[in-house]
Amino acid sequence: MLRLVDLSQAQHAPPDPSSAAPPGVVVAHGPLVDESWLDYPTFAITEEPCTDRRVVTVDSVPQTLAELEERCRHWPHASAVCDDVLRTLDPSGATLAGVVAESLAYSTLQSGPEFARWLQERGPARVPAIADPVLAERNGDTLHITFNRPQRHNAFSTDARAALLEALTVAQLDPSVTGIVLSGNGPSFCSGGDLAEFGTLADPASAHLARTRHSPALSLDALTARLGRACRAEVHGQVLGSGLEMAAFCGWVEASENSVFGLPELSLGLIPGAGGTVSVTRRIGRWRTAYLVLSGRTIDAETALAWGLVDAVAAGPTQ
Repeated sequence: MLRLVDLSQAQHAPPDPSSAAPPGVVVAHGPLVDESWLDYPTFAITEEPCTDRRVVTVDSVPQTLAELEERCRHWPHASAVCDDVLRTLDPSGATLAGVVAESLAYSTLQSGPEFARWLQERGPARVPAIADPVLAERNGDTLHITFNRPQRHNAFSTDARAALLEALTVAQLDPSVTGIVLSGNGPSFCSGGDLAEFGTLADPASAHLARTRHSPALSLDALTARLGRACRAEVHGQVLGSGLEMAAFCGWVEASENSVFGLPELSLGLIPGAGGTVSVTRRIGRWRTAYLVLSGRTIDAETALAWGLVDAVAAGPTQ
């Protein structure tokens, strides 16, 4: 469950999280007396402007706390696992280790009661067959990769993942490719995983192996290591869930003014599962990443730029 800490009442040094059981979800608020407390909570919230990445500025602290308490009460397992993963992740460490740890936690939640409840509430669903879910076109030395399921805001499906991975693998194997541009057709860059497809894999173990052995995140990370800012994402509209997680691996992210960013996985009883605990955390820190997951709120392009989630904002929409 959620634990609240009033920073104005914090008279002693914060507990050492490495010397006891996991502290769980801890949200700090109130006037800061001792800055050492900011490292301890899951994140801190304030109504005052603040550039510290451990702190999130909100319109109303009481309203935000009430929403967070309700969400953590409704999804206690997913909330706790999210906090555990983000606290133990080393953003500067190996990407593979982070992706594997994230996936194992994700699979744990897939076998839990909160995801089962969501599946039951969703009911039967069918993924529509859409031809060419990803387009790849080479222009000189640059490979343009475009999500192409505009009818579903480019919701990320198994066939889209396979096509994306194929295009990225070609780029990895071809040293003459010196640039990557990742974008999306239609009103959105990518709205996250296709919800109609969730729960279709046979078991969580198979899902873990699929995520880690066929991972666009690892390919994008490798290409960014090679190409730097020349591996870039051009995002617009909905940039949610796996869409945001993949874009954040790119060396340069440019957003249109109409972009909306978020990590909505908690509402399914899950956490980010496309590498976002690594890629997003590297850009904005574990505290603001946890805020996006636990609050379920979205942020606009201006906020994303201020946080470092994107590197530039275009003058107008790209679509």
